Amino acid sequence: MTSLYGNVPYTKAMVKATRSERLELRVTPRQKADIERAAAIGGRSVTDFSVSALVREAEEVIRVERELHMSEESWSAFNAILDAPPRSVSGLADLLRRPSIFVD
Repeated sequence: MTSLYGNVPYTKAMVKATRSERLELRVTPRQKADIERAAAIGGRSVTDFSVSALVREAEEVIRVERELHMSEESWSAFNAILDAPPRSVSGLADLLRRPSIFVD
């Protein structure tokens, strides 16, 4: 089930989630007025508008943190290793033939 609240789609899982934590913020009068105006334009409450904006920004910061960054030279070297033909690793075939110690 997906419904629309203001301009934000809500799924069943989101509706079931309870908001039990508080987050207090101090903003300037101008910031508060801008936030209230933007929320009103979108037909949303200040809380709904603010939470969705904060969560979206938090998810972006986390996504960028998890990305792998490297120089062009390092990227080329990495790809060269991936593209190289496989090589034999001494004892690996024997190891893979043994029974696993992780079997229940």
